[in-house]
Amino acid sequence: MSDTKDWFVSWFNTKYYHTLYKNRDYNEAQLFMQNLVSFLNLKKDAELLDLGCGKGRHAIFLNKLGFDVLGADLSSNSINYAKQFENETLHFYEHDMRIPFSSKFDAIFNLFTSFGFFEEDAEDILILKNIKNGLKDNGVAVIDFMNTKKVYKTLVPFEEKTIDGITFKIHRFIENGFVHKQINFFADNKQHEFIEKVKCIDLKKAKNYMQTVGFNIKHQFGNYQLEDFNEATSDRLILVLE
Repeated sequence: MSDTKDWFVSWFNTKYYHTLYKNRDYNEAQLFMQNLVSFLNLKKDAELLDLGCGKGRHAIFLNKLGFDVLGADLSSNSINYAKQFENETLHFYEHDMRIPFSSKFDAIFNLFTSFGFFEEDAEDILILKNIKNGLKDNGVAVIDFMNTKKVYKTLVPFEEKTIDGITFKIHRFIENGFVHKQINFFADNKQHEFIEKVKCIDLKKAKNYMQTVGFNIKHQFGNYQLEDFNEATSDRLILVLE
């Protein structure tokens, strides 16, 4: 199996990654952002960081809601695409979330399971420290993660998707505390194989992380409608941190 420590550096920066996930639900993402900013009662002049922003779908919509938004992502491919949407209150830049931020924000959002990519817990904790240190006084952070316990129960071992003429063969399995997704396909006269790995961070482990960095978990939600988190049935684990 093809694998590197930082698998996301290569995979997220390919055009094939964006092809595979081109049909993500933008309406769902926008509904989540509307629900979230309303619940947090963010002021219209609030400065927000979308950390792990990808091609900017959340950041662009947050900016349309009237916020000053910075989108940051490690993928130059994604950032170069997102930059076409920049304006006076919306900017994008390449950034490794393990590196501290040069500015402070009223809110930092880490959305759609853009966390838990690293082998060592120390790296995850470093990211949380950077998030905490990147908040202004009374600032708030939101981590939107998968619900690991439900993933265990509902994991689909194999799936095949044909998108834009490319047939992606996707194998999923859990190994060494990570959910693995092995992706194989033929495109541009070449056979490709990539891996996605996300750490199995359940609520107990998340609480330990937060305690280590001095974050308080103020709220726990289980979906984008901001309903209460249920470890057995919820689709997401959304944490509001102060």
